[in-house]
Amino acid sequence: MTTKTYNGSCHCQRVKYQADLDLAGETTRCNCTWCAKTRAWGLNTKPAAFRLLEGEEVLGSYSKSGFIQHRFCTRCGVQVFATGDIPQIGGAFVGVVLSTLDDAEPAALAATPIRYCNGRDNLWQDPPRETRYL
Repeated sequence: MTTKTYNGSCHCQRVKYQADLDLAGETTRCNCTWCAKTRAWGLNTKPAAFRLLEGEEVLGSYSKSGFIQHRFCTRCGVQVFATGDIPQIGGAFVGVVLSTLDDAEPAALAATPIRYCNGRDNLWQDPPRETRYL
């Protein structure tokens, strides 16, 4: 595992963060109603590997389930990351939205492996039957 520190932000640059990520690691796309509607593509990391640098005061939070908090900029509306604790996928995590990384090379993002999660049926470790729309 090779981690690198990446910088990320929302569209208006009010929310900024750094995260230690391994882009060769497994990224996720999920079919839960939130991820499917927002086309979320994330990479989970441990909370200690994520640092919010700016924008706590403009961060909004949304949760339908209560165990994942989707964090977004209330000024520009961009979802930046999510926090949660799901034992089936390793416990506490920060899910960085890959489209908010400012300094990741497109080729590195294109090469990341994707794991599809069946969040719609609460079967997080199983892929859904259909993934082409994710």
